Amino acid sequence: MKPLIEIRKDLHRIPELGFQEHKTQRYLLDLISSLPQDHIEVHTWETGIFVKVAGGNPSKTIAYRTDMDGLPITEETGYEFSSHHKGMMHACGHDLHMTIAIGLLSHFAANPADDHMLFIFQPAEEGPGGALPMRESELFQQLKPDLITALHIAPEYPVGTIAVKEGLLFANTSELFIDLIGKGGHAAYPHLSNDMVVAASHLVTQMQTIVSRNIDPLDSAVVTVGKITGGTKQNIIAEQARLEGTIRTLSPEAMNKVKKRIESLIEGISRSFGCDSVIDYGSNYRQVDNEPGLTREFIEFAKQQGSVDVVECKEAMTGEDYGYFLEKVPGFMFWLGVDTPFGLHHSKLKPQEAAIQYAVDLLIQYFTFKGTQQ
Repeated sequence: MKPLIEIRKDLHRIPELGFQEHKTQRYLLDLISSLPQDHIEVHTWETGIFVKVAGGNPSKTIAYRTDMDGLPITEETGYEFSSHHKGMMHACGHDLHMTIAIGLLSHFAANPADDHMLFIFQPAEEGPGGALPMRESELFQQLKPDLITALHIAPEYPVGTIAVKEGLLFANTSELFIDLIGKGGHAAYPHLSNDMVVAASHLVTQMQTIVSRNIDPLDSAVVTVGKITGGTKQNIIAEQARLEGTIRTLSPEAMNKVKKRIESLIEGISRSFGCDSVIDYGSNYRQVDNEPGLTREFIEFAKQQGSVDVVECKEAMTGEDYGYFLEKVPGFMFWLGVDTPFGLHHSKLKPQEAAIQYAVDLLIQYFTFKGTQQ
């Protein structure tokens, strides 16, 4: 098999959007077929993959999940192995995530643990959301693990560092799309029209009060409108306007409260401006809630190894659909330091590849240790 760094470069060249990861799936399947096959069982699901490695003396199944998709971002890294797919980029580190999974799979295919291992290559993490349908699939029910783990790269931490905490790690998230439909017309005759740019402006302003006036100050929430479109020309009153944004909360209760308040505000705008409205929450991701006992055990294990620095971090407002797996299977996720000045989803994100081997080595040790526990 190729060196892991070369695999990462290959994957970086072929980013694909959610449920369109056909080249990525084919590349991974070819790699997997080159591994020792005596203990391997491979299944495909949509554009994802399940790989079970039979254990030598199994009492449980331990899973490792990686995501596969890229983002609709034009790459500006200057890499000689930059994306070959125009307007798409692995700007969230999923190329590293998959490479780490292949490194782990390669080891356990040749050196099976006592317990069964299940490697989950999940599509569509960035949207429309692959974890929930994959979790609900018949294949997952057949292969269902007893413990699940995952990681995510963290630009702000140095290579050789992992960051993790018990309990809530990532927020509940929801996309937000609002369409306002009024009546267009000539700019010289505003009284004969119904201006949706004005309506949208009022709505955005009112939405700024949701967090400050409707959410418990001891809780946390974020409501961001990142994009507004409306109208066609400077002298035409806009018949339609569209708002696109995101909601993030640290509790399901706060998410429900934010959504109800947005719906109430939209109803008021519709009445005030005599317009129609449509709201769509797009992809919704459940919070990543690390199981306390397993997380604490992992923290203590990692500290004892001495191969990485372990930071016990705070929760973040980032979103990850991995939370749907944790809803049904105990486990955890941790941050992997990759030391780059550019953040996640940035067109210049350049994670340090040395982090790959740190993650592979640590997780081989951890899974081997877990496999000795009955």
